[in-house]
Amino acid sequence: MELSFSGRAKAEICQQLPQKRCCCQAMAFGVLLFANTFTDSLVRIVTESREFALLLPRLFRRAFKMEFDEFPSMAAPGKLVFQITDPDKLDFLLDAYGFDPDNTLALHVNLSVLEEECCRVPFLMGAFLVGGSVTDPGKGYHLEIATGHQAVGREMYALMEEILGFYPKLAARGANTILYFKQSDQISEVLSRLGAVVCGMGIIEARLEKELNNKVNRRVNCDGANISKVVEAAQAQLTAIRILRERGQFDQLPGKLKEAALARETEPEASLTELAAMMDPPITKPAMNNRMKKLIQLAGEGKV
Repeated sequence: MELSFSGRAKAEICQQLPQKRCCCQAMAFGVLLFANTFTDSLVRIVTESREFALLLPRLFRRAFKMEFDEFPSMAAPGKLVFQITDPDKLDFLLDAYGFDPDNTLALHVNLSVLEEECCRVPFLMGAFLVGGSVTDPGKGYHLEIATGHQAVGREMYALMEEILGFYPKLAARGANTILYFKQSDQISEVLSRLGAVVCGMGIIEARLEKELNNKVNRRVNCDGANISKVVEAAQAQLTAIRILRERGQFDQLPGKLKEAALARETEPEASLTELAAMMDPPITKPAMNNRMKKLIQLAGEGKV
């Protein structure tokens, strides 16, 4: 099955596993804080990304030399579930991130885990891989990361500004806190910083394509409106000339007006600029416009 844009972004991020152990621990911290469950009795990580499912065991081995207690079958369709239920492993993880095993209801971003500058982007990578999504730029611009922990959401808000240089927007969706971006340039920057450079460029390319299409459509609409105006004006001029002929007044027209009328009859689809160039000597477009207005006026008055 073809991957969604969000799936492609995650697959691209999963191509790179941090080399330093501290960065792997920071990335795993992002995964755990934004996972379905992280308590003293259970770690439960759910994903639909096959690429992330392949990366996850390697990440925990490199970070903690730890294996999951329950693995999903990669051949199974739908969501893939990883679990840690061993009490010793759970106590180890909680202690590693500075949490009290007896109180995991109020999780937060322990900044001491992210003390090293190199660890901050891997932390965001982990958070996005398990709790994030990004809309196909052909349909709109929206990237979000969701967490069920309010304190984590608030702290992540400030951390993102520190790492990226701009703040996300905050919203509540049920019990979840949503951090999201709506601007295409910011979404592109986020994806590129997380390692999804190709998808980040895809956002920019989609925006440029939309802007180009909008310009073309505006130009076509404008040209269409202008053509309609030219056709309507030429029809009014030809009607005026026909009326003057039917009244026998055509031959009484001054030489310049008669020359303009004959040019219009000869070239019914020509623009005023083209008709002006046919005069002897050539005249300006405003001058030709004045002659045509005079013909229409004379036809309406009934006299020359």
